[in-house]
Amino acid sequence: MDAAELKVFEAVARTGGIGRAAQELHTVQSNVTARIRRLEEELGVPLFDRHSRGVKLTSAGERLLPYATQAERLMSEARQAVADGPEPHGTLSLGSLETTAALRLTPILVAYTRECPQVDVSLRTGTTQGLVADVLEHRLEGAFVAGPVRHRELLEEPVVTEELVLVTAPGVRLEDLPGMSGGPKVLVFRTGCTYRQHLEHFLASRGLKALRTLELGTLDGILGCVSAGMGLTLLPRAVVEAAWRAGSVAVHALPASRSRVTTVFIRRREGFTSRALLRFIDCAQRIHGGR
Repeated sequence: MDAAELKVFEAVARTGGIGRAAQELHTVQSNVTARIRRLEEELGVPLFDRHSRGVKLTSAGERLLPYATQAERLMSEARQAVADGPEPHGTLSLGSLETTAALRLTPILVAYTRECPQVDVSLRTGTTQGLVADVLEHRLEGAFVAGPVRHRELLEEPVVTEELVLVTAPGVRLEDLPGMSGGPKVLVFRTGCTYRQHLEHFLASRGLKALRTLELGTLDGILGCVSAGMGLTLLPRAVVEAAWRAGSVAVHALPASRSRVTTVFIRRREGFTSRALLRFIDCAQRIHGGR
């Protein structure tokens, strides 16, 4: 059993077919079939059940798959480690909350691209839950999320502490919320957003449960709908400052125990960490300094 055979096995398991794996690996189907048969003969057990629509892992194949996946990742990290020179280069895949991207990321990226011009940064926005999963599954090298995360496989470093505020249309008072017909509608990012959880807990503490929810994918979309009187939301004060000063929304302070959330940068605890990522973390810390 060698790394090449495990790579072929992982590709077949992931794609669900010999032909699809061969296409992904840029080889012929007979080569894929031969490697799988050789691996099965060496291990003494069938790894796939063949059927008309492709293949399915046997119980033995399911037990082998995590090791094959880990072996492929280790080989990839080994190649990265060898190629990682004294100056950061290559592609850096990062994630961020929509609010952090809108408010905090620009000065970091400006400084980072100036210091590390040979690095191409790829950024994906999402919810805390989704971004944590992306980092754990190696789809991202690191991400800005709402902390604390407290996951044994992740390192987290505080970047900035935000004050959360309730945001409504102008003229809406907090004491009016319970009397609204059907209860207030909450405008939020999709499930997995930490701000959404804070909002639901706050409203529940005021006796407002079973709320009507409107999910939107962008910060501008949420603020636009709030301004139009469609509902309320919970966001960092700094994100809504401009809209509040323009008079398009109203901002309501929360109790101190519910108003603070720290944005943290997470990365995997184990495995290779590139110079590009280390320099990015250093840049973020220098600019925001855990405030």
